[in-house]
Amino acid sequence: MRISTILAALGFLFLTTVQLDAQNKRLQRAYDTYTAGEYYAAIDIFKDAYQKITDKKEKNRITFFIGECYRKINDPKQAAVWYKKVILKNYEDPVAVLYYADMLKMLGDYEEAKLQYGNYKELVPGDKRADDGMLSCDLAMEWMKFPSGYQVEEMKYFNSKFSDYGPAYAKEDFRVVFFTSSRDESFGKKEHGGSGQNFSDIFMSSMDRKGSWSTPVPLGEEINTEDEEGTPYITKDYSEMYFTRCQSSKNKRSGCQIMVTELKGEEWTKPESLNLAADSLVVAHPALSPDELTLYFVSDMEGSMKNEQGENSKDIWKVMRSSVSDSWGDPINLGEPINTSEDELFPYVHSDGVLYFSSNGHIGMGGLDIFKAKPGSGGTWEIENMKYPVNSEADDFGICFESDREAGFLSSTRKGRGNDELFMFLLPPLKFSITGIVKNENTDEPIVGATVKSISSDGVTLENKTGEDGGFKFMLKPGTDYVFLAEKPGFLKGKERETTKNKERSTEFTTTIYLPPTGEVIRIENIFFDFATATLRPESFVSLDKLVETLNDNPNIVIELGSHTDIRGNDEFNMRLSEQRSQSVVDYLISKGINTARLVSKGYGESMPKTVDKRDHEAYPFLPEGQVLTESYINTIEDEDLQELAHFLNRRTEFRVLSEDFSE
Repeated sequence: MRISTILAALGFLFLTTVQLDAQNKRLQRAYDTYTAGEYYAAIDIFKDAYQKITDKKEKNRITFFIGECYRKINDPKQAAVWYKKVILKNYEDPVAVLYYADMLKMLGDYEEAKLQYGNYKELVPGDKRADDGMLSCDLAMEWMKFPSGYQVEEMKYFNSKFSDYGPAYAKEDFRVVFFTSSRDESFGKKEHGGSGQNFSDIFMSSMDRKGSWSTPVPLGEEINTEDEEGTPYITKDYSEMYFTRCQSSKNKRSGCQIMVTELKGEEWTKPESLNLAADSLVVAHPALSPDELTLYFVSDMEGSMKNEQGENSKDIWKVMRSSVSDSWGDPINLGEPINTSEDELFPYVHSDGVLYFSSNGHIGMGGLDIFKAKPGSGGTWEIENMKYPVNSEADDFGICFESDREAGFLSSTRKGRGNDELFMFLLPPLKFSITGIVKNENTDEPIVGATVKSISSDGVTLENKTGEDGGFKFMLKPGTDYVFLAEKPGFLKGKERETTKNKERSTEFTTTIYLPPTGEVIRIENIFFDFATATLRPESFVSLDKLVETLNDNPNIVIELGSHTDIRGNDEFNMRLSEQRSQSVVDYLISKGINTARLVSKGYGESMPKTVDKRDHEAYPFLPEGQVLTESYINTIEDEDLQELAHFLNRRTEFRVLSEDFSE
């Protein structure tokens, strides 16, 4: 071999080694940037490394981490694109399928997300995140189909093209709002490697007499610095503010601390750190209890719950003190059921003591959802998802309330623009009403001039008269049980019930109250006996219990219970059977406390065939109204099934009022 060939080969080998070394350094820089939490900055470095790498396995790994970066900066659309790429290349880690499903869920594509969660379940059968994901998709679709009564509206006055989140009321009339923003006016001009935006500051906006909000402006230099400030929480007397300050550091995870400042006149004093943990740790998102003796915050300090990768998740912690002048005690992790292996963030404590927080570890609609947690007995918590429209398929977090009504602000990425934005929410006062009609039990005709009483569980009784259409209407109160009692001379009293308890949406109820006429025979629907016996079937008890209620509502009446058979069988057997069946009904009523003296048993056998009335004709149009269902007529019906229906109508139990002057 000539020396020139040897030298050329050595030169190529040297060049290849240099290139590989450069590629490795570029790739290592990408991973270092990612590890430091600089996800936005890491994307371009990973993409550049991807172009230079030839190893297919390493390219696949880079593709996955690009998806991870987009997921971490809350860009589910791009994250889904990169996860899908890596899945199509059979990436070795099935978690890519799980994260792909998560991103589809955050994009509101619940059906496809369910399919991908199913795929992940096949790959990792023991991971409950697959089942939780499928359940969350089902619940999200149900909640969107049946939304809660909240109204949610974007706060265009507050929002910019940058991130705006973490609101707090700063004045007792709720006309001044502080919030976090990374807009151009912020003091920190460095680009955040994790978001690609400016370092955030705390801004304020106020409402004028006409209800218009002012252009947001940053708080002064005592509060806002070149570092990152945000998530303010202001005490109930609006004299102190707690907030988060995070230090900036290139390619290194920065720590965050909770700061406190006092309002002196119109100015905030120089903030002081609470020093709840080492400067290198994250301590953020402060929230005070109403008595100001408990401070909730977020941290991933040692003692936090572990995620699937074995890393500390972000949990909600608390510190306590005996009085407002005492120092804070040691941090305590809230533990389960509040905290999960995922992240719990942005605590807020309502004036009524309910804790609100955001989580992507509890069953929710998409990314972060807002939850409410009511303190229970024995230090437990009752946790409830705020559902749609407070929550959405995107991230929803950072809520605050007015103290005296269900209204306030929340943060969300639901508009699909990728940035955090502020929204107003309001739960209008619940309105309930009932519209009803009083009808004749036998003819189904409306009864004009009937008296209807609304009797509520809070002791209030209202009275109304039915109009020409037999109708009535009452306004109802929340959290109340109601009985509606109707009466008119010539009819027995009738009633219906309704409740507004546990109703979360305004509702217009409707009802119909049937009154049996005292001068006519009234059929008791749905009375069934075992074949050729007088034994009542259990499905009869509902109708008989309704009759018990009618007798109790009309304590002065005596009734006859008449039982009829169809025309089949001999007369003697049918008469005896009807008498026994009538007595069975009487015995049941007596067992329910009805005085024996108010009940008369009568069997008619087949002697009184049914006369088809209007309601019978509407139910069975083949039977003419007014037709008597005699044996000769039924035999003219050719269809055997229709014949059986006619026999069914003849087999009946009825009652009629014998007197209206009974007294014990």
